[in-house]
Amino acid sequence: MSGIPVRARPFVFLVCAFGALSLLTGVLPWRSSHTFLFPSYLLLTVVASALKTVLPASEGTVSVNFVFFLVGICNMTISETLALALVATIVQCFWRTKKRLSFVHFAFNLSQVSLAITAAYWTYVVLFSHVFHSRAPLPLLVAAVVYFLLNSFPVAAVVALAENTSIINKWDTGYSWTFPYYLIGAAIAGLIQFVNRLAGWEMSILVLPAVYAIYRSYCMHLGRWEDEKRHLEDLASLNMRTIETLALAIEAKDHTTGDHLQRVRVYAMELGKDLGLSPSELQALQAASVLHDIGKLAVPESIISKPGKLTPEEFEKMKIHPIVGAEIVEQVRFPYPVAPIVHSHHEKWDGSGYPDGISGEAIPIGARILSAVDCLDALASDRQYRRALPLDEAMAHVVRESGKAFDPRVVAALQARYIELEHLARSQAPEERPKLSLDVKVERGAAPDAGFAASAAPSAQSQPGLKLTDVLNRTEDPLTLDETLSAAVLRLRHLVPFDAMAVFALQEDVLIPRFVMGENVRHLSSLRIRNGQGLAGWVAETGNYIINGNPKVEPGLEGSRSFALCSALAVPLSYAGCTVGVLSVYALQPDAFTSENLNVLQGSAHQLGVVIGEKFQAEQPQRTFRANEWRHRSGHMRRNSGEETRSNSSSVLTSVK
Repeated sequence: MSGIPVRARPFVFLVCAFGALSLLTGVLPWRSSHTFLFPSYLLLTVVASALKTVLPASEGTVSVNFVFFLVGICNMTISETLALALVATIVQCFWRTKKRLSFVHFAFNLSQVSLAITAAYWTYVVLFSHVFHSRAPLPLLVAAVVYFLLNSFPVAAVVALAENTSIINKWDTGYSWTFPYYLIGAAIAGLIQFVNRLAGWEMSILVLPAVYAIYRSYCMHLGRWEDEKRHLEDLASLNMRTIETLALAIEAKDHTTGDHLQRVRVYAMELGKDLGLSPSELQALQAASVLHDIGKLAVPESIISKPGKLTPEEFEKMKIHPIVGAEIVEQVRFPYPVAPIVHSHHEKWDGSGYPDGISGEAIPIGARILSAVDCLDALASDRQYRRALPLDEAMAHVVRESGKAFDPRVVAALQARYIELEHLARSQAPEERPKLSLDVKVERGAAPDAGFAASAAPSAQSQPGLKLTDVLNRTEDPLTLDETLSAAVLRLRHLVPFDAMAVFALQEDVLIPRFVMGENVRHLSSLRIRNGQGLAGWVAETGNYIINGNPKVEPGLEGSRSFALCSALAVPLSYAGCTVGVLSVYALQPDAFTSENLNVLQGSAHQLGVVIGEKFQAEQPQRTFRANEWRHRSGHMRRNSGEETRSNSSSVLTSVK
């Protein structure tokens, strides 16, 4: 029984046991009613069994041999009728099959047919002899109903047990449609019985056209069923392509979501099955697990990719993404409820979530599953502002939030299987997605239709900050880059209070500290930060500033107990429209810097960027300095000096934004 699901094995064993008993007791001892009747019907049964049709979406087949089983019930002995069943089952299971059935499958098919024939035969005999007193039509009709039920329900039960679905629903959708054909078969069997009495059993050969007509009707019905099934599959495929397209839009906005979405989908679907979600709810959960962050398209990218905690103003903008996401999903018109899950995936069990503050069972079950799974995978995954937690620690955090942020029933199911689900998620082949042309340079187009905006490079005098002219002209000999930075930073210390400072130069996509002073100099001097990583790397890649970020998120500083600096203010340094470095100041106290400090540092950053660009070019004369090389190196640089002040760095257990 290795091919039979565990939950279905007891039922299969019982059917096989009772079927074998009915077959043996019915066939032995052998009883025959007519010398030539049985061989003739046996031949007709073989022909009818060969007229079989494969059921859609399964390896099962249906044939018209039941007509001759009903004929045998009212014209032959139980031994002969069961012998017909044995031969018919062999032909139907092994004649022209794409996949040979195992012995267990064959034994089950033969057993359930034997049980159905035995029950129908004795039902007919009792009703014919003792109730209706030799009037055949009604006993034959009842026998046909008994045979139909016992022939279809066991098969539906095994399939339902294997799929963990409702037996009644499986029988209704997969087998109840054949009931009218059994009634027609009963009518044919009654007609044959009547003709046999008038003209002899040889007239039974005339039943073949009727049997073929039933077979053709089978084929037409199943053909329409197959067309409808194909149409539904096309619709499902269209929905899935829509989902995947929207997921690409999310990934273009937030580059951390690609693998995260696939892992969340695996976790969520398995938990949904464990918690008994209906097929419609599972389909909705599958779509929502991919699309739950689609609303981030409406949130500024500087907020989404920020390596730190959000300010209250930024969080207000972030909180709209479930609402916008649900509105986007509603336009797709999925045939299952996806939008409510997307809308509520940041709601919390105790009502402290957003956007509506609903609680408990009022939150859709799909959203409750998604929120717990989303948090677990986010904590167990690397982020720009922190390393991934070990899976056990991430699960422990989710358990601590049970009854507060998450549904206790969902957390219990997740805790029971999270290690297994992690292995399952890792075993899934990564989805191949087309690479979007985010870094392509378009050569065509001289100017936008509205023309270019008038712009002028800000001067050192137009912004608060350093005035480097006197610093650079104070000596006759030109200063080196390090000497210039040293002089500039010492003057900057009088404008912005800090405990440490670092000036990073961008060289070959890596930020190298060119000048460091103050606390934890050894740690800061050892940093080598790849563009886009950590705090300074994020500033260099995006061209945005960050205020009161957590300096411990820099690669190489995670977990360092001797590193005492707690807050950072960092701004990009640019030259010729390209990012050439990062200026960072640090403090021992958290949240030490203000917007005024930011204004001073931004005013100084412009001047320092020019100095670094010019000095860097002078120090490396062999290297041709071209603006487009700096653009390629710095990635997609965006300057947003008018954005709201960013504050606070992310702790290790920061929740998903």
